[in-house]
Amino acid sequence: MAVAAQPLLASALLALLLAAASAADTKNNPADELVSLINSNRTASKASNLADNQGLGCIALQYIKAYKGQCDQVGGNKKPVDSSFIDTFAPNCGVQAASLAKITGRLLACQPSYPPPAQAFDMLIADERSLQVLHSKNHTEVGAAVTGTSGGGPYFWCVLFSNGKPNSSFTVEGGVPKTAHPGCFSGNNDECSGAISTGVGAWTLVSATLFALAGAFTL
Repeated sequence: MAVAAQPLLASALLALLLAAASAADTKNNPADELVSLINSNRTASKASNLADNQGLGCIALQYIKAYKGQCDQVGGNKKPVDSSFIDTFAPNCGVQAASLAKITGRLLACQPSYPPPAQAFDMLIADERSLQVLHSKNHTEVGAAVTGTSGGGPYFWCVLFSNGKPNSSFTVEGGVPKTAHPGCFSGNNDECSGAISTGVGAWTLVSATLFALAGAFTL
């Protein structure tokens, strides 16, 4: 009976492996989801759609890291100075200094537990000032990032807007930003690290199933 069950078990394993590969391949990135929400809101308000720039997204992640996990400093005096963009943020991302463009808007939010993109959007757009930043006609591109601290909370979300020229501003050397994990940023096809990752959960499920199936095949 154990031998007869083997084809069925093998089929189940194959289905799980394909599902996991699909989940990992989707590279579900909450920073990209936030950019999608931003553009949907802008176009609904007759504002232009913004280009999702991976170099700017990586810099948004560096912007978060400048706070060193201090959630209570958001909105305070710890705002990174403008020189940080060329001195620290751009080099850490591999963004060419000559391609930096003006930052036309910044949105930042933080809370102890992880907020999904829709909730993060509501946190970021919490008043009239932030709504004006969102709908500004000065923006042409956007970059977003999210990360936790030491593998957990607090969780920061950051959105940077720019008036740069898409495809020529915030240009990344070699076309791929430097490794900036933990965290996720928009515009790159990278899997999320340090926030929410679907791939990890999928492969954990497969590992557990492999163990169970190994036991079944020995019966």
